[in-house]
Amino acid sequence: MSHRYEQAVADHRWEVPERYNIAQDVCEKHPPDQLAMIHERYDGERRELTWGELQDLANRAANLLAAHGVQRGDRVAVVLPPTPETAALFFGTWKLGAILLSMSVLYGDDGIRYRLTDSQSKVLVTDAANVERFDTSLVETVIVLDAETLAAADATPVHADTAADDPAQLYYTSGTTGAAKGILHAHRYLLAHNEFVHSHDVQPGERFHGMGEWAWAAGIAPLLGPWRLGAVQVVLQRQGGFDPHQQLDFLSRNEVTNVFTTPTAMRSMMGISDAGTRYPQRFRIVCSAGEPLNPEAIRWFREQYGLTVLDYYGMTESYPMVANYPWMDVREGSMGKPMPGWEMAILDEDSRPITTPGERGEIALKARSNPHYPLGYWNRDEDTERVFGGEWFRTGDAASADEDGYYWYEGRADDLIIAAGYRIGPFEVESACLEHPAVAEAAAVASPDERRGHVVKAFIVPAAGHEPSDALAEEVKAFVRERLSAYAYPRRIEFVTELPKTLTGKIRRIELRQQEEERARQGG
Repeated sequence: MSHRYEQAVADHRWEVPERYNIAQDVCEKHPPDQLAMIHERYDGERRELTWGELQDLANRAANLLAAHGVQRGDRVAVVLPPTPETAALFFGTWKLGAILLSMSVLYGDDGIRYRLTDSQSKVLVTDAANVERFDTSLVETVIVLDAETLAAADATPVHADTAADDPAQLYYTSGTTGAAKGILHAHRYLLAHNEFVHSHDVQPGERFHGMGEWAWAAGIAPLLGPWRLGAVQVVLQRQGGFDPHQQLDFLSRNEVTNVFTTPTAMRSMMGISDAGTRYPQRFRIVCSAGEPLNPEAIRWFREQYGLTVLDYYGMTESYPMVANYPWMDVREGSMGKPMPGWEMAILDEDSRPITTPGERGEIALKARSNPHYPLGYWNRDEDTERVFGGEWFRTGDAASADEDGYYWYEGRADDLIIAAGYRIGPFEVESACLEHPAVAEAAAVASPDERRGHVVKAFIVPAAGHEPSDALAEEVKAFVRERLSAYAYPRRIEFVTELPKTLTGKIRRIELRQQEEERARQGG
């Protein structure tokens, strides 16, 4: 079916209007009586909202923010669970021409403090359950949002006239060095998310569910993209972590037909041997992204649900770059072929495209070639120029292509850790470890793990006067978890007397990483 792929690529045109606003395109254009969202809370409370109700809430959210002084270009920081009010707040932010910074309740307090300070957010919107966690002096105003606050706000319609190039969204992403950097996206970035056309094949009125949190690109894009195409969003508000039984039961009861999942979630579901009979589904399309999808997970899903999960690939700076499609043969373990409209290549060390099948290189995107092109890193002009200023945006991910043009992931070209789909900067983990008085030196690397793909492992040289012990390892884990986040702390710690280093004293993480891979191959 390769001709269909060639045709899709040949037919593709980016159409970006000069004036464009996400709230207008995703929320305001829909008929008011059409169903927009089915929201279910962990305690079973269920709400169905029409577009008219969400449009009303979005106007109230815009007026609420404006009453607290939010203006065009201001950063609105959000730490909230996924509710209709939260979605309305996103739209309200864009209706004012302000910039959304949505954060997860999983972030540690230091992680949130850093983002609030770095972004110089004007307001922080959170709920009663989380407000006690925050240093309220970091922002001008803290708004504690609940359904009543929003219902009481002014409902006068608000419409921002924004250029497609105006800033809309700030995401923080981890690199291999330094603290997380804010990536600033323009309103037009949503227009580039054509995975919902080509991979998800979203149909108007169909029920869609995304498993990603509304704090990263892989949570917010699967909310906005399908909505823009007229889908009904079926939203689960969890109380704790991911529960595969709760997830499959929720999808089954709500007859969801189109799903965005992650390999970690799928590996967790594989523990349910009778999933297909216990939780029958109406799935039409299921796609996965965030980390490579292992062939075992694809086969398990096919056995249970008679469906081939489609893997696609991207990163916070830009995605979807490479994908599988319902109309193209899937090669298990491959990330597929470049998305129509995305000018991709695998580059050698001299930035030349590799044409030899099977030869490893770095995945790269032709810079400025589509609407997802970022405005840059927040307040970091040098980094922006270095990463986005040239002909190619280099991803740091290594891959090879086979003779038919399918891309195969070959690991990171650098030390970044991808654990359970999260991008974790080793430097941030190491820095948090070093804050502990018992830690003299630390190196963080990815360690293979059956369920999560990889987990963070820290190699630690204890400080003088401290002896390695299981108790100390647990103490350091808890210490880092509280400071950094519930997903970026080291799940494994190994005490060592010294770390491998280069002649100039830099830690050779690659040596530790290869050692971990070798151990995994030998069965532990």
